[in-house]
This record gives sequence, C-alpha cells and structure tokens, in this order.
Amino acid sequence: MRLSARSRRALFATVTGSTLVLTGCGNGDSGSGSADSVSLGFVNGGDTNFHSCLQKAVEGQAKTAGAKVYTANSHQNAGTELSNIEDMISRNVSALIVQTVNVDALKGDIAKAKASGIPIYLTSVSTGDADDILGAAVVDLKKVGSLDAGWIAQDAGTEQVQVGIVAGAPGAASDLLVGGFKSALPATAKVVANQPGMFNPAKAQDVAENMIQAHPDLDYAFVANEEMAFAVRKAFDAAGAKDVKIVTANGTDEGLAAVKNGEFSATVANSAKTIGETAVKNAVGLLNKEKVDKIANIPLLLVTEDNLSEAPQYCPK
Repeated sequence: MRLSARSRRALFATVTGSTLVLTGCGNGDSGSGSADSVSLGFVNGGDTNFHSCLQKAVEGQAKTAGAKVYTANSHQNAGTELSNIEDMISRNVSALIVQTVNVDALKGDIAKAKASGIPIYLTSVSTGDADDILGAAVVDLKKVGSLDAGWIAQDAGTEQVQVGIVAGAPGAASDLLVGGFKSALPATAKVVANQPGMFNPAKAQDVAENMIQAHPDLDYAFVANEEMAFAVRKAFDAAGAKDVKIVTANGTDEGLAAVKNGEFSATVANSAKTIGETAVKNAVGLLNKEKVDKIANIPLLLVTEDNLSEAPQYCPK
C-alpha cells in the first residue's frame, strides 16, 4: 500500500507518555549476520487490542529467532515516536520495526534512522519510496473496506439500502478504510451518515446512538474496528434496531464469536499475529541478505458464518 498525499494526516489524538522494555533473548550484538547477533527495536504506536497483539507477535517471533528486542510505545503521540526512535538508535539496534502513529512522522523517523545507519522496517503501511526503508509488512486498508462493502452489495441485492459509517480517527488508516468501503458500495446503497468513532468504543457508542436516532431506517453499518463495533451493536440494540447489519474488521476471537452468534454479519480478518511475525522474520532475513519479500502483503479474509473455520489466528496466545 502506498500512501497518497491525502492520507498523510494524523491517525490519532495526541496522548503523552512512553514505555521501554527489554525482552527476548540473544547476545544483543548489533549488525547483521546470524539471527542471534541481531537486536531489534520495536516502536509500537498505541494501546488498542491490535497494538497489544502486534507486540506479542513481535516479541514471540524474536524469541523464536534468537534475536534480542527492545520495545517502546508511542501512545499515539508523534513526538514520543521520534523520541523512541532516537532511544533505539542510541542502543545501536540492528534494525527498527515501527508501527507508526502518524505517517507524517515517518519522514523524520526515517531521516533520523538513515543518518545513524539503522534501517527501518514498517508494519501496516509502506512509504512512497521503498528505497528509504528495509522493508514493510503492508495491510491493504482500502481492500479491507472494499471487502466489507462487497458483502453488503451481495446481501442487499437490488434493494435500495441506507448505510452508516462509524469511522476511526481522521487520518491515514481510517481514511483508507472508509475510502475503500465507499468506493466499492453499489449504486443502490446510500451512505446517510459518516462520523468518526476515534477508535474509541465509548465515542463510537455515542455516534451510533445519534446515527440511529437520525436514521431509524438504517440497514447496514460499517465500523472501522471490532472494538467499536461491539459498542455500536449495543447502541443499536438499545434503540430497538437489532436488524441493522454490522460489518467490521480485525478478526479477533471475540469478533469471530460475534459473527457466529449474529451480532456482526461479517468481519475482515487482518491478523496482528501475522503482521508481527512477518515483520520480524523478514527484517532479520533482509538484514542477512536472504531472499525474502521487501514489501510483504498481509493476507486478508472476509469472514462470515460460512467460513469461520478459515479465519487466521489474530493474537498470539
């Protein structure tokens, strides 16, 4: 996924604070070579379930690879992200793995790392110039949205339907999800509401309450992640709108259970476990000049009650 100029806006609201932890195993020497000579700095972007599962995956795969990993959390603050990058550089890690909070921040991050001779491997997104990075494990967020829209198109058939959108926070991730969703809707589906839930369940519930009050004939809702989708379902049900069908994304155990019991009609499995493990495997492989993909596309799967058994594991146990 390459980011457009429109995409490069902040993903989340600013929050302060950071953490740094040393985990994994290995001798901690920097530089390429055998896996046990590699040290990785993982700079996580936030505190959602996705971020927690991503970190578990990075730590687990690093341990399997015999690599040492230092972890830090930017808590959705671009300034903290840059400070975390600088701290990792001071530790002379072999490479940085970064789940950015804000794609605008990547320019400064990459410049700092390049000046220090430390390559960056990105998770979830890539950059316009792949020569600037070691590699990336990319999620096609437009495709995530389009898969959910495709389910609505198939389910609605030729009927005229009303659709509501509970987006994330204004910025790259949410814009790409919503853009992919809207562009793939059929002409018979009218988007009657589109409001940000800020990737916050409480905010998403407020948005959903207002949405169903303003549009009592709503047929479908696209919600940018499952954590918000549970809150949206709660709001709709409380308003007597249990027939509104919700499509969302993540593929967590809880989300799959909600598809099974009918709370959600569909979700797009986008495995944090796969992203984290791919990042470590490929970063180490690229450091060692192995034949691995520089840009790895993470598999996506539209999950309904008909194919629940095919969903990948979302979070490491």
